[in-house]
Amino acid sequence: MNFQITVLKILASYPDGFASMADLKRDMAILATCGPEWAERTKRLGACVPELNVFSQQLVQRIEGGWRITTKGRAILDFIEARSVAAESTARPTQSLAPSRRVAPRVRRSEED
Repeated sequence: MNFQITVLKILASYPDGFASMADLKRDMAILATCGPEWAERTKRLGACVPELNVFSQQLVQRIEGGWRITTKGRAILDFIEARSVAAESTARPTQSLAPSRRVAPRVRRSEED
């Protein structure tokens, strides 16, 4: 699990962007135990910005009792998610836009119809 991404995602999920340390620890524990999907997702998101550091880049503020995501932190998170979505969409196989060539089976009509 990518700690930096997880912190940003948790803080962004709170309406005012602030979470107490108890809330952060609880939410991290939940995400860490929810299965491999979260770890894989945060790893993919973190790969978009390998030099990410939420404190030195001022993406998160330490405030008495907890942490708050900054405007810059929200912008970086939006950028990371948009970049990840773009990367995922180009990695998916494209579907043909041509109409299907399936032919409907012929229905035999009896002479009585």
